[in-house]
Amino acid sequence: MGRRKKGRAVSGWLVLDKPLEMGSTQAVGKLRWLFDAQKAGHAGTLDPLATGVLPIAFGEATKTMPYVTDGQKAYRFTVRWGSSTNTDDAEGEITASSDERPTRNDIEALLPSFTGTIEQVPPAFSAIKIDGKRAYAEARAGREVELAARPVEIDTFELVDIPDDTHAVFEVTCGKGTYVRALARDMGARLGCHGHIRDLRRTFVEPFEEEDAIPLSELLELEGDLAALDEHLISPLEAMDGFPEIKLSSDEARRVGLGNSIILRGRDAPVEEQDVCAIHRGDLIAIGNIEKGSFQPRRVLVQN
Repeated sequence: MGRRKKGRAVSGWLVLDKPLEMGSTQAVGKLRWLFDAQKAGHAGTLDPLATGVLPIAFGEATKTMPYVTDGQKAYRFTVRWGSSTNTDDAEGEITASSDERPTRNDIEALLPSFTGTIEQVPPAFSAIKIDGKRAYAEARAGREVELAARPVEIDTFELVDIPDDTHAVFEVTCGKGTYVRALARDMGARLGCHGHIRDLRRTFVEPFEEEDAIPLSELLELEGDLAALDEHLISPLEAMDGFPEIKLSSDEARRVGLGNSIILRGRDAPVEEQDVCAIHRGDLIAIGNIEKGSFQPRRVLVQN
């Protein structure tokens, strides 16, 4: 007989406005405790220095996490010119400095080369694994970290403010795997003045907007009131906004819920499609592919 899981089988997404100096894993643990949830995970790590949108999935909603993680993200951040650090942000030790400062024209002329598909070397202090070990663990131990460049997608990159000669504020929308700290580092190198992130805020994780994010302080005020906390949850189906959908009958929903494929009928039924949401009465039953006119479930969500 299996051991009974602790907590509630609660399911849904909570969009946290992550506070400063709290790690993503720590935030997940805090909310899992607050919601008394059996299972929880986050979509896209935020460093302790960063604030903003951190979507956290509970229960069956964790099965939609890979799709949210793969989506577009947006950030607003400030770069401090004149020094680079070993962590590429304000928490690190200064490794080089310069008296040079870029002009607005210098910065704006550089941005097109940082837009589109670019090659980016991740920061040494990152969670990427090297021979099974996290890069940041190796870097903290004083060992040299060499990471290969990899392609990342930068959709938009805008200079929004220059409060003084030493700082510039940017907004960027980008794809999975982009390190904003590396953008600051590489811009400083290209401009010949060095640079690192002073502050960073994530404003969007597709499909979740900054307006969806709830401060941790507000959630903590509801401690013990699980019904009130649950009102802030977003359904797994809403997290899949924009993905193709098919509607199921009650019999089809039962069969798909057991992991079985179904034949799609009707003149307008798709023949081939990837990452399709199978829906019954407003609930996400499964995510799968349509092949040769049949829906093949790959991830089935248990309905409470």
